[in-house]
Amino acid sequence: MHSKSIKAKDSSLVSYYIMCFVRVAMVFIPQVGYIHPDEFFQTVEVVAGDEYGLDVRRTWEFDKAFPIRSMVIPFLGLKIPFGVLRFVSMYTRYFLGINLRGSYVMLVFPRLIMVALSFVNDWSLAQICKAYGLQSQFRLLTLASSYVMLVYSIRTFTNSIEMALCSLLLYIVSDCMIHSNTVIYQQEFLDEKYQKEKKLVEKVKLYKLRQSLPSHSLNRCVLMSTLCVAGVFNRPTFLLFGLPLVFHWLLRGLGTKKASLKDFNIRIFTFVLSGIPALLLFILGDSFYYGYLTMPEIEHLDVTINNFVVTPLNFVRYNINPNNTGAHGTHPFYLHLAINVPLLYNVLGVIALASFGVMMYRFASNEYTNLPRAQSFVGLMICAIFFPIVMLSFINHQEPRFLIPITLPLILLHAPKLKTGLCSSYPFKERTRLKDMLYSYVLCAQASARPLLRLWYTFNIILTIFYGFVHQAGVYQLAAHMSQQLAATPSTTQTYLITSHIYDMPYCFLDLPSTNILVTNPQTGQRYRRKRTFFLSEYGSLPIGQLYTKVKLTMDMCRLQTYNHKTCHVYLAIPSSLSEDLNNEFQEHVQPQLMSHNLIKVFYAHLSMEAPPKLLGQHLCGINTDLEDAEDTCSIYAEEDSQDWLTPSRMLKQFSSLAHQFGLALYEIKAKGSKPVS
Repeated sequence: MHSKSIKAKDSSLVSYYIMCFVRVAMVFIPQVGYIHPDEFFQTVEVVAGDEYGLDVRRTWEFDKAFPIRSMVIPFLGLKIPFGVLRFVSMYTRYFLGINLRGSYVMLVFPRLIMVALSFVNDWSLAQICKAYGLQSQFRLLTLASSYVMLVYSIRTFTNSIEMALCSLLLYIVSDCMIHSNTVIYQQEFLDEKYQKEKKLVEKVKLYKLRQSLPSHSLNRCVLMSTLCVAGVFNRPTFLLFGLPLVFHWLLRGLGTKKASLKDFNIRIFTFVLSGIPALLLFILGDSFYYGYLTMPEIEHLDVTINNFVVTPLNFVRYNINPNNTGAHGTHPFYLHLAINVPLLYNVLGVIALASFGVMMYRFASNEYTNLPRAQSFVGLMICAIFFPIVMLSFINHQEPRFLIPITLPLILLHAPKLKTGLCSSYPFKERTRLKDMLYSYVLCAQASARPLLRLWYTFNIILTIFYGFVHQAGVYQLAAHMSQQLAATPSTTQTYLITSHIYDMPYCFLDLPSTNILVTNPQTGQRYRRKRTFFLSEYGSLPIGQLYTKVKLTMDMCRLQTYNHKTCHVYLAIPSSLSEDLNNEFQEHVQPQLMSHNLIKVFYAHLSMEAPPKLLGQHLCGINTDLEDAEDTCSIYAEEDSQDWLTPSRMLKQFSSLAHQFGLALYEIKAKGSKPVS
């Protein structure tokens, strides 16, 4: 009796489900890391202001005179869910005493929608693997363990929406390609049998079989065209990601007897026509939103071409000018290839770049037989990865998040190398001792698979923690704290908050009613606007000396309010790595400027790359100090005896100082020697 060999179950699928749970859980924890201001100011800030009537900051991109951002997708994806949440909140507040408002809900609720959208990427990958007979378990695990999915995909970036749309389009094109190849092969097979068959009865059968084959030339044309229009209005850079995919859809079957240039032209014409309904929907939606088109104008038939706005066209007109893009930061052309791809995908990014380099070398060496066919699955994935990277490199403003739509094709093509190693077989044509050593110690599965997998997980864990919970993480905590402070502050009190060396703070987390909306007094019926009681001054990376001058000017304004029988509070928020510099600045101006700075709270963990922690810093006991207690400042490097460098006390102070600098310090600025007029 032979014992049956039991094949061990692949644990990748179980690990994938665990990573999916982690992705959803990281919405509720929540991630307080702050990647870029666009995460809020292009979506949540605008929608929250419209739906809840909050005092928000609408950036220049939503200027009605020249809008470059479409509001149709944010309206469908965020404004309608926010409306439902507001409706439900009325009942939860009345019956349960639970208010579904506040900083936490404003942060988590939009991300809950985004994390649901992120699984479009997972579904698309699984469907592509199923269609082409590829192993999906490990690819799914690789996708789910990437910090791009754990951090970027659940944020309210338009880039995250773009990634989901690109993944869905890639699945549709891949499915259409294999469907067309199958139908064309069956057509050619039946035609060949029909030509060889002599019996009339058999010919009739073959003809009926040929006629029963499904149509494939215009398969999913309407869906693809609508998806492309939505992608372009979400972010016009979708053109660069979608163009190679649509081109492969148009090329299906060309070169065979069953597809010709006529089919190619018909596909283009039908594709363009199919996108017109979606195009009109988006144009009308934006025109109504920005006030270019109104119902009275439609009723009176007073509509001209000037009543319509095409936001992607405005986007292109703005970004085609290098001076405009350079105003947001100028970067070298090689940044995407040399820095951003490895930063997003670490070892997989390096493998993808190396594989592309080898392919270019083979092309230059006329080794065309070793290159993938243009109409093949591999050719589609390579174009989906490198065409947008190369095209985006011509734009002088480059950020890593611009590239996240290439995540799916990159993982589809290269993820197995994390498990099988760089080379599954000997890659060189001729054997030499040096090549044998290179293969044995670097390229083969035994040498490269395990280190690659370890590096993949290590880098993704580090970057998830960094971007998810550390980078600029104090900004949200500051906003939530100020929201509680303002809610408990009388309406007659004016509050000034000054920030420096941190990202812009979204107003929507403060939950302040808009001062631009007319409010009706229920008793008198008089209409009025609320007076502004909170003032935010953000000074970027202003030097501490100039920042002190700004604080003094604000304090002088606050003194004026005090003399006018009004209460006024001034706060300053800076990275705690600048606390020592701030103390020194206040000490230098102690006599002429009667001001003090008292530390209210430090929000951990927070890291501002504009003010990174200093190794040679001040001990914690000197950070939380008023001018009157300045003698308590204890520099850890004040000791003259260098032999005490490695003493436990000194090392503990060093660690304490360094740890404290990973925070965002909130100070209250107070006047000395001045009293309000009674």
